[in-house]
Amino acid sequence: MPTSEEYKARIQRKQRPGLIRLWNSIIANNTPGWDSGKAFEFLILRAFELEGALIRWPYSVSIFGENVEQIDGVIHFDDINISILTEFKDNTKNLNIEPIAKLRNQLLRRPSNAIGSVFSTTGFTDPALILSQFSAPQTILLWEQDHINYCLRNGKFKNGLLKKYRHAIEEGFPNFDVTI
Repeated sequence: MPTSEEYKARIQRKQRPGLIRLWNSIIANNTPGWDSGKAFEFLILRAFELEGALIRWPYSVSIFGENVEQIDGVIHFDDINISILTEFKDNTKNLNIEPIAKLRNQLLRRPSNAIGSVFSTTGFTDPALILSQFSAPQTILLWEQDHINYCLRNGKFKNGLLKKYRHAIEEGFPNFDVTI
């Protein structure tokens, strides 16, 4: 099993065309050399990095030598003053509430201006969509397959993030469709 540093080195060699090819492999469930879910996790972080984000790659948080959290990654955009704790799920069916609840708990330990994003290779169940609307004061933005595909192919993750964030502030809904 490759280490996080090995995955990071592998993904950082890729530019947008390589990420798009990897995305097509993820959707086809054919990612040899990547442990389950890792290709998706590192692909999204790299896509944001290519758009100017500072990335904290996957890591664990320990207290008194005990692992208390596994963080899939953090995305920082200093120019727009946004920091995002991430959760990635490469599933074959729509996500239920568990990843949103997990991320909400992680955000409770962070400064109040931190937001969260759950990225799914599929979509979200109705209960997950409802829970995400009521996770305040924590903001958790949802990214479905179509949103990811559009942003990746068009180099629009930062733009999509801003659209989702503004929509969440203005309308209270965290699942804005960035493709429109």
